Amino acid sequence: MDVEGSLRERLVDAGVELVLSEGTASVGLREIARRAGVSHGAPRRYFPTHRALLSAIARRGFEELGVRSAAATAGAAVPRDELAALARVYVAYALERRGMFELMFRHDLLDSGEQGGTPDGPRLREATLPMFQRLTELVARCRAQALEPSAAVTAAALWANLHGIAQLRSWGSLQLALGGEGSDSHDRLIEAALDAHLGPMAS
Repeated sequence: MDVEGSLRERLVDAGVELVLSEGTASVGLREIARRAGVSHGAPRRYFPTHRALLSAIARRGFEELGVRSAAATAGAAVPRDELAALARVYVAYALERRGMFELMFRHDLLDSGEQGGTPDGPRLREATLPMFQRLTELVARCRAQALEPSAAVTAAALWANLHGIAQLRSWGSLQLALGGEGSDSHDRLIEAALDAHLGPMAS
């Protein structure tokens, strides 16, 4: 990696650290520069806007989630098992990397266009859309249906369900609602979500 690329990665590294420790609202170009040990103006060479910087940080999150997902599904023999593994990784990532998870899906804050806000910047669509496309493919295979709008709608509903489990779990709401069953309930909730959207597994 050349010097320019190395500095850009240092700035993204500092942004990731800040998101994880203090949340999305705390991420600014000046604080990123301070943490990276560069001048206040340096980040502007790589991230002309705040949205471009947040998008680069979010893409790092999708890369991390992609690596974890690939490892978790490597031994899956059937689509339902692969989908369950992806769901568990998704919720676990949300609970472990809360600040990053919250940023990754805030497309109201991110540059979601083809180029991520800069001519050579991260293509955030290329990080986001494949995840949903894979989910749709697996849903279609589980339901033995063609890759048609109904599979995409089911996949979107399942994704929303999983995202809600992750958010409500991280906020403590599920633990409150489920009482004594809430402390270790997310695996059972994932299975319930899969059953609700795909039908229960045959015995």
